[in-house]
Formats: sequence, C-alpha cells, structure tokens
Amino acid sequence: MSLARAAGAVVGPSKRAGTTLLQRRAASSHAHDEHHHEEYHDTNVYEPEVFNTPFWRRAAIAAVGIVAFYKYAPAPGDENPIAKYISSTMTPAKVYQDVSFKHLIGSAQISDDTKLMVDAKPPVVHRYRYPQRFEQYSPHLQPVGIKVSVGDVVVKRD
Repeated sequence: MSLARAAGAVVGPSKRAGTTLLQRRAASSHAHDEHHHEEYHDTNVYEPEVFNTPFWRRAAIAAVGIVAFYKYAPAPGDENPIAKYISSTMTPAKVYQDVSFKHLIGSAQISDDTKLMVDAKPPVVHRYRYPQRFEQYSPHLQPVGIKVSVGDVVVKRD
C-alpha cells in the first residue's frame, strides 16, 4: 500500500464510508498503470515451422524404406543370398550338440564326485566302555550249543 493511500485512510475515513469494497478493490488493482505502458517484445528468433527440415526428410525416407523392405523382402522359406551367406558362416548344430553332451557328462561326473564327498562318513568304530571284559569271560556257565570265540578279537589300547 502506498504512503499516500495510507495517509488518506487515516485522515479522511468519513469521506470513504460510502464506497463499497468492490469499488476499492477495482481501484487498487489498477493502481500501477505506469508499468503497463510498455509492450513486451520477444527478441528470440524462431525458425519457420515447415515440413522440409532434415528430420522430416529422414523420417519420410525411413518410412519409404520400411515399406519397400516389407513389400520386396523374401518369404521366410525362400533362399536368398543373405540367408546363404549366414548359413555358410554359421557353425553346424551338430557341433553344439556334441559340446552340450560332453558338458552334460562332465556335470554328471562332478555331481557324483560331490555327492560321494558329501555323503562320506568315517568307518563305524564300536567303542566299549570296558574292553578288558573280552579277556575276563568265564568259559563256564555257557548254555549248551553256544560257544563264543573271542580269540580273533584284538583290543586296541588308545
């Protein structure tokens, strides 16, 4: 708010009592007309919007090339020089089958070796609390027909 308007609001409020809010708002929106006398001029230089730019030329050439390719391209089953060249430079499928089969055999051997190593366990050793009992058995009080021979048992001393 300008200083003059503020002074007028303080000094003479009785004169303005009859003005409505709408009139005051309209007056305040046009208070700075001195700034609107200048016209805005765009100083940028724009190229004319035409369809003969290099982009549209290339797009039209590409579209014609794509249409010609689909119209004159050979069918998938037809023999043509490009297909012959590609088939002559390719490695036969039999070579890849042999390599794949050798890889399968090698993978199976490695998996068998891995399973053998994972499932490997030390030999079962029966440890008795009192191994000297083999030497202390009584030949008496044995039932008829049962004869226990412990002669071939070797007791290891740890």
